[in-house]
Formats: sequence, C-alpha cells, structure tokens
Amino acid sequence: MTVTLFPVRLLFAAFMMLLAWPFAFVATVGRSEDAVEPLSWWRLVDLVLKAIMRAMWFSGGFHWVSVKGRPALPSEAPILTMAPHSSYFDAIPVTMTMASIVMKAESKDIPLWGIYIMICAMRYFPLTVACFQIMIFPEGTCTNRSCLIEFKPGAFIPGVPVQPVVLRYPNEMDTISWTWQGPGAFKILWLTLCQLHNSVEIEYLPTYTPSEEEKKDPALFASNVRRIMAKALGLPIIDYSFEDCQLAMAKGPLRLPRHTCLLEFARLVRRLGLKTGVTDEVLHEEGFRARKLCGSRLDVKGFSQYLNQPMTEAVQDIFSLFEEHGKMDVREYVIALSVVCRPFRYLETIKLAFRMFEAQEDGAVVEEELAVILKTALGIGDFAVSDLFRAIDCQDKGKLTFDDFCQFLENCPDFAEQYHCLSEPIPQSSREATSPSESQPSTNGFCADFSPRDPNTHDAAHSKKQD
Repeated sequence: MTVTLFPVRLLFAAFMMLLAWPFAFVATVGRSEDAVEPLSWWRLVDLVLKAIMRAMWFSGGFHWVSVKGRPALPSEAPILTMAPHSSYFDAIPVTMTMASIVMKAESKDIPLWGIYIMICAMRYFPLTVACFQIMIFPEGTCTNRSCLIEFKPGAFIPGVPVQPVVLRYPNEMDTISWTWQGPGAFKILWLTLCQLHNSVEIEYLPTYTPSEEEKKDPALFASNVRRIMAKALGLPIIDYSFEDCQLAMAKGPLRLPRHTCLLEFARLVRRLGLKTGVTDEVLHEEGFRARKLCGSRLDVKGFSQYLNQPMTEAVQDIFSLFEEHGKMDVREYVIALSVVCRPFRYLETIKLAFRMFEAQEDGAVVEEELAVILKTALGIGDFAVSDLFRAIDCQDKGKLTFDDFCQFLENCPDFAEQYHCLSEPIPQSSREATSPSESQPSTNGFCADFSPRDPNTHDAAHSKKQD
C-alpha cells in the first residue's frame, strides 16, 4: 500500500486542500480577530468548504462517517464538548459542522493549514448570540482512547447548556491515535492512508443543561458531563490530566517511583486551585513563609489557615499525605507543590528545599533533613539516605550544602539506585520505553484506574430536575 494506495491518496488529499484554500482565504478577508461579528455573506463559503473537506477525507480513506443523534442548534447548546481527543483526524467533525473551535493562537501560523484554522477560529462573542456554536475538546490533549482523563473547566465556566459529542474509530487496526510518546504525525498519516477503509462514528448525546449548583462549580459541571460521555463510550474515567502524565514521566535523577503520592497531591491541589498562578516568585515566597515557621508542625486546622482555605475534604486529604502523629511540617507541602508545578526543574525544587531547611550560619543540612527533602520530592514515605549521605559527606562533617549535593549529582545521577535508597525500584518506563511484557499493566500506562465504583452515577439534583 505504501507504493500504490498511499501516494494516490496523498496526492488527492493535497489537491483538495489546495482547492479549498482560495475559498478559505476569501472567507477570512477583512475579518477582525477580536470583534463580535454578525452572520454575513462569507459564511456561505462554509457550504463549499464542507463539500471540499468531505471529499478530502473521502480521498484519505474515510469512506463512511456515521452520525448518530441530533446535533443541537446553537440556541439550544452554544458549546459542543467532544471526546475522546486522540488524533488530528478529530478535525473531521469540525469540518462537517464548521463550528468555531478553540486552539492555541500559534496554530493560525501553520503554513497552508493555518487558514482553515482561522476560518473556524473562536470569536470572542457573547454566548447568547444564537448563530454561533463553539466546539471544544475538554481533555486538552490527545489520549489513546482507553479512558477519559480529567476535563479542563473552560467549556463549563460560562454555565450554559452543552451538547456532549463522542468519537469512535471502529477500525480493525488503530492507526489513528496520536499520543505523547507514540508514533509521530507523519507515521500516523502514512499508516492511516495505507488502510483500505477508515471509518469514524460521531454520536451527539442529548443536550446537558447545568443545574444551579453546576453553574457555580465548573469542575462539578465538567465531571458530570464526563461521566455521561464515559458511559456512552463504555470507558473508565480517571481523575488525572496531561500535566500529571508529564509529572509521572519526567526524567532525571529524581524521577518519580510507581508508588509516589505526588499524582494524588497534584490532583488535590488542582481541585483547590492552588496551582493557579504559581510562579517561581510565588514558590520563593511560600518557601520564605514556611522557613519563618522554623519547623513548627501544624495540625489540620492550622494547615487550613496557612492555605487560606476552608476546612474541606480536599484540604484534609492533602494534610493526610504529610502528617505524622496529627501534625505536619508545611515545608514538605512547599516542596511537593514545587515538584508538581515544575516537574522538569528538579534542581530548582531541591534548591528551594535546602533554603527552607539549611542552617543560617553555613547553609547546610544534616542527614535527617536531607531524608525529608528527598522523600518529599519523590512523594514516598521512606527514603534510605544513610549510605548516600556518607558518600556525599566525604569529609565527615555531618552536614552538606546544596553545592555539595549538586556536585555529587553530576557524578552520580542514578544515586537512588546505586545506594538502594528506594524500597521499590524506579520503573523502566520513566527511563526508556520497554516492551509490554516488561511493564506492569495499568489503565493509561502511568497510574491506576480511579473510576468510580458505580459508573452510572450522576448528579442527583440534576437528574431529578431533568425528570
């Protein structure tokens, strides 16, 4: 197929894209990037573009596009939420509806394809304007369709009715998924165009009208919509995001072990909004606040006051990750927050930790403090640091500085393994890709299944209102 079908399909698909370009260009001439625009003559070009785009997908092997359910009118559901997002072939329903989409601004600068993005680009208009409809992929990244990850709240903050839309690719071989650490974009295109037949199913679920509680809580709104979509797809849900995957798969001397609690910590701080707006300056201020406590341990009430948060279950769950005998050292919370906010900058986290623990006279930490720093940065309950500390403290001073630690790290980046610091070995998947037989099975490759016990559960108040 590589030497027969692939070049023919690629040629026809390219021709269709070039054919559509003049129409897309005409439709965008004179359009403002931030003004509210009424329906005008250029929208008629959408009909031509829909036909050309459908021909392009057909030439690419997508001979059948099955549509189930009734698409809601913009006045009924101003926002369409689509999942799972797994490939750039998810653009098929976009080109079929020509709904406005939300993408990063840089996408409009992509050669050739950018003009098509511009014509579908989101307008900054009131959601009460009945002639417009927005399509959003609330997962915010591509997955392999084995589960639905946490939805981002953007589509649900306006508190307007949404129509869930689910995608299925019932191909015998999955050549569609374009995921992190998966096949590259060209390989996906090549494999898909070499298939004799490709098909996609688009199912429009009933419009979901939020309850008053959901309007006030976008996270609850997003969670309930996700449950409905997961039930329709027959997939589990998992309360982790793409950022959590980055955290779990980050490489380096302090790569996280399988039994880390930092994924759970990241989920909890995200739920409370504690990650929002966290910069290096904010972390340094948090470190200064924590250092001023001079190691004083807080109970759960004091920790709640420190966070300036009401006493909620999420606050108590975060406290339980660090507490010993009913008390916790808030410096450990700051270290964990730095890790989840800067997963690829582990040295910055260790430097911040040393500043919170070090003695004022010489900027050094002792063995017990190093153990706390490293076990917190890895999100584990125990870290055997004795042999490691003696290896770094070669002059037997009984203490070491951040510079001592960095110098040792350059010569021994695999110190956790070499000095047997962890009770559980660091997974191979965080170093290099391994064969499926070598990795432990899990729902999405980096964490366990956190689906609810009853996947059919739904917001009771909403269900009662709908009845």
